[in-house]
Amino acid sequence: MSVVKIACIQTNSTPEPDENIASVSDLIRQASASGAQIIATPEVVGMLEPNRASALSKAEPEEAHRVLRAFCELACDLDIWLLIGSISVKVSTTKLSNRSFLINSNGKIVAKYSKIHMFDVEVGDGNQYMESKTYEPGTEAVVVDTPWGLMGLTICYDIRFPHLFRDLAKAGARIIFSPAAFTRVTGEAHWHILQRARAIENGCFIVSPAQVGMHADARQTYGHSLIVDPWGSVLADGGTTVGYITADIDLSLVQVSQNKVPSLLNDRYYTKAF
Repeated sequence: MSVVKIACIQTNSTPEPDENIASVSDLIRQASASGAQIIATPEVVGMLEPNRASALSKAEPEEAHRVLRAFCELACDLDIWLLIGSISVKVSTTKLSNRSFLINSNGKIVAKYSKIHMFDVEVGDGNQYMESKTYEPGTEAVVVDTPWGLMGLTICYDIRFPHLFRDLAKAGARIIFSPAAFTRVTGEAHWHILQRARAIENGCFIVSPAQVGMHADARQTYGHSLIVDPWGSVLADGGTTVGYITADIDLSLVQVSQNKVPSLLNDRYYTKAF
């Protein structure tokens, strides 16, 4: 199956999981009705809760997670493949995991990925982001086989670590997902450049569903969900409103692009003289 219609959901998640299940499910149904076979949602799609104590109290373990259960059922009902960009999964009394799930059209989880790189930064927007205080970093890169070939999973801040994307592409990933809740400040400066760069460097599709707008505690996210082809062309851009975008992607373009610029094959290992 060379051509597939893919969709990115762009939403404005609140601190309340049930609210987010309802609003995101509606957007997923709309995207499915448009013909999308693979639908991806943003990072922290089930709960964007800036308060650490509240996040820990509201988060649920994976086996009892209401957001995960609802979206597994929805994927089965709609006969779609669904990427949960990430949800907050309780892994201990003091830590969560920022975890993605890829769900098949039978509603079964076929892959999961815990965010490796923690967003511990001060970007100058008046907020301090210390993800490692609440979240336990993942340790494993993930590539999963699907009816459309291999796909790689990443989350948000991972986009700034090109070696991860290189490893996924070298493992055969033709699509790499990069769901995000990018801040408005960093998004305006870097979002489009980073997504296009990862696509160009690796000759693969980058699919990046994003949070958008003003959230609790005056947190602002950038939006502009993107679908980028292996040559770096933006096929769809979600702008700054809640909704969804779609694109028909031809996966044969991955091999075409990698043949034109075979950088994956031309990589060389070297010793450091410093």
